Amino acid sequence: MSPTPAIATPEGLAATVSACRELIEARFPGDVERGAAAMLLDDGVIVTGTAPDVVTPSVEICHETEPFAAAFRLGRTIVASVCLAREAPGRFVVLSPCGVCRERLAWHGPDVRLAVPQPGGDRGDGDDHGDGGDRGEGGDRGDPAWITLGEALPYYWAAVFDDVPWR
Repeated sequence: MSPTPAIATPEGLAATVSACRELIEARFPGDVERGAAAMLLDDGVIVTGTAPDVVTPSVEICHETEPFAAAFRLGRTIVASVCLAREAPGRFVVLSPCGVCRERLAWHGPDVRLAVPQPGGDRGDGDDHGDGGDRGEGGDRGDPAWITLGEALPYYWAAVFDDVPWR
């Protein structure tokens, strides 16, 4: 059940990030603080989704839930996952998958690519150096680094079971 690595090309990953940004811009054109997720499937299809507004915060779901369910509905394996939040017009941040989303993605194996913030990236002040200064060198925080789920979960608890597709 391991993803097809050939699909997770730099172009495929970039298209997944673009699809996520496009959903945020199209669905929430006037709202600043909104987010979405996109997942690249083993057939090259990109599915996107966002979390609905709810009255009670305890029933909120992650943005990844909708594309995760779409992959299941289509009978496809997830190859890569990205979640972005827009914090200002045209400015996006990469949100690493939470523990629940990592558990959902684990069914697709340790080779699933995860979008994570760039190491040492900009924290919103234009300073990528962590020294308190603003050198004006901050990049677009919506450009993720990519790691595998296995790298994010090196000691995954369920890997000891034979029926878990982790090997």
